[in-house]
Amino acid sequence: MAVNNPNPPIAVITVTYSPGEHLASFLDSLPAATSRDAVVIMADNGSVDGVPEKAAADRANVEFLPTGGNLGYGTGVNVAARALRARREAGEIDDEFFIVSNPDVIFGEGSIDEMIDCARRHDRAGSIGPLIREPDGSIYPSARAVPTLSNGIGHALFSSIWKSNPWSAHYRDAGNMEDERTAGWLSGSCLLLRWDAFDHIGGFDERYFMYMEDVDLGDRLARAGYDNVFCPSAEITHAQGHVASQHPEILLPAHHESAYRFQADRLPHRWQAPIRLVLRLGLAARAVAAIMAAKLRN
Repeated sequence: MAVNNPNPPIAVITVTYSPGEHLASFLDSLPAATSRDAVVIMADNGSVDGVPEKAAADRANVEFLPTGGNLGYGTGVNVAARALRARREAGEIDDEFFIVSNPDVIFGEGSIDEMIDCARRHDRAGSIGPLIREPDGSIYPSARAVPTLSNGIGHALFSSIWKSNPWSAHYRDAGNMEDERTAGWLSGSCLLLRWDAFDHIGGFDERYFMYMEDVDLGDRLARAGYDNVFCPSAEITHAQGHVASQHPEILLPAHHESAYRFQADRLPHRWQAPIRLVLRLGLAARAVAAIMAAKLRN
């Protein structure tokens, strides 16, 4: 029997993997981010620090959901989304919107309410993304154009050795971070998603372990007729990069594999096989070089 609640709690899905001290700051920031109740589902991909379990034991409306292994970001979100279906149907949580966020995010005051208001201004919005600040206060270019083959390859090959290269500049598409606008895709570090849109496209593509799953999600939402809307009146802070710096041997190959997957999916024809092969070889070589460079820095 459905619960008759005119303003049910909004679900906040976060994927945890030994989040350490970041998780407490994330959870502490939630009450001021929305006037509504929130239920946090931690889709845990195999944490060994005990932090998610302790948070679930110590805090109300914070739930620990082990996924069964290190399944990747998008798959972790999908596991949590599937687990919430019965509660959505029963009216126990909001069946219109939900939040997907990294656990190293700090929500700004009213940020979730601002994203909900923004979504209601845009009837076809499938995803809403906030303004993202780095810990030093600088703005992260989180609303970008979908990468083309040339810009995607150029960014992957040259971003770490030629910071001002034109391919990366187009890939980041950071020209306007002041106005509410549509974008090709929005950073998956924090998104408000419409359940209907998420369900319609089948959620995240689980072939992506990490990286590019947000690009793919935004592109598939747009292809299905939904908008990705950047909402700068909502602000968060994201301490990004700390995981990648700790595990370059895992995450750098994952980044390049995801870049290949995204472009190869959009080059499906037999006559495009040579392009896919060159793309595969080039990105594999770049991954090896990036790992060696990371090891030297460490």
